[in-house]
Amino acid sequence: MTNTRVNEIDLLRFFAALSVVFFHYSFRGYAADAMSVMPYPLLAPFSKYGYLGVELFFIISGFVILMTAASGSLRRFFVSRVVRLYPAFWACCTITFAAIIAIGGSRFSASISQYLINLTMLNGFVGVPSIDGVYGTLLVEMKFYALVAVILAIGRIHQAQLFLILWLIASIALEIMPISSLRSLLIVEFSAYFIAGATYFLIWSQGVSLTRVGMIILSWGLAVFQTVNRLSTFEKHYNTVMSSDVVAGIITVFFFVMLLVSLKRTGFFSRNNWVLAGSLTYPLYLLHQNIGFMIFNIAYPAINPHLLLWSTIAGALGAAYAVHVFIEKKFSLPLKNGINNSINFMQRLVNTAIQEVGSIKMR
Repeated sequence: MTNTRVNEIDLLRFFAALSVVFFHYSFRGYAADAMSVMPYPLLAPFSKYGYLGVELFFIISGFVILMTAASGSLRRFFVSRVVRLYPAFWACCTITFAAIIAIGGSRFSASISQYLINLTMLNGFVGVPSIDGVYGTLLVEMKFYALVAVILAIGRIHQAQLFLILWLIASIALEIMPISSLRSLLIVEFSAYFIAGATYFLIWSQGVSLTRVGMIILSWGLAVFQTVNRLSTFEKHYNTVMSSDVVAGIITVFFFVMLLVSLKRTGFFSRNNWVLAGSLTYPLYLLHQNIGFMIFNIAYPAINPHLLLWSTIAGALGAAYAVHVFIEKKFSLPLKNGINNSINFMQRLVNTAIQEVGSIKMR
């Protein structure tokens, strides 16, 4: 079951990434924080809702990560996450750093030490700014991975549903009575999406139950409440007006589509292979934002904004494909083998040390 590929997930990932790309390129960059000099009013009224693609990513992550962890092996989970995340991240972070040095101008800057710390992907835990703002979601993802790793470490992944229920109850309680340290630990700002995604995996792999339906409904309610509640902050920061009905509707569509996936009712989309689209998603997400803004800043208004926008999107897709082909496909397997060999070596050292201590005691 854990090796089964869910084709629709690849397509949904790509859709989520594209929505974020359009949000950044045609709305976010110009709307706030002086990141881009190029407005794109033709799409801005629609693309300003594209940030919700991140929420769809988190639902998908809940589904996929529980699928990955379902085997019960902490080691396999750890290796799979490192191999999946780091090769593309190292490449994209390096490309972005080089672009900042070359064309960052006065709006974008990064130091070598900042770049090196970013390469660990742990910079958010030590207060070092990300070279690209999109890396912030990786911090959220890694917190989720850590929670899953804890369940694997105590050998209770088969009780995932119980932990999800407790997490959901705690999230609702912390929404009512906020305790900042616990909210951060339990990722309360986005927990509803992870919980829903993981519950969808349970439905997909084990079937529907009244409890799981209840979990989905509560997660949806919490997600809508939290996201709509944050709209005033969003509107103030970006000096725009958002429709709470549209936001609630988009989140509801996400939940409904993932329900169809979990029930295996997606027809054409499940029968076709979308691997390439899924493969482009991660490097596209990592590469597009700041590099795109830097291109806009040096090329606009000399180049027509329509040509500039669409050619930059095409370039980002091409760069993502190159990272996938020349980095992920080439280095993922050697990295996986290297990590496994290192773990085996360390285990042998530990076992040898234990045997030596035992033999000394016997003497």
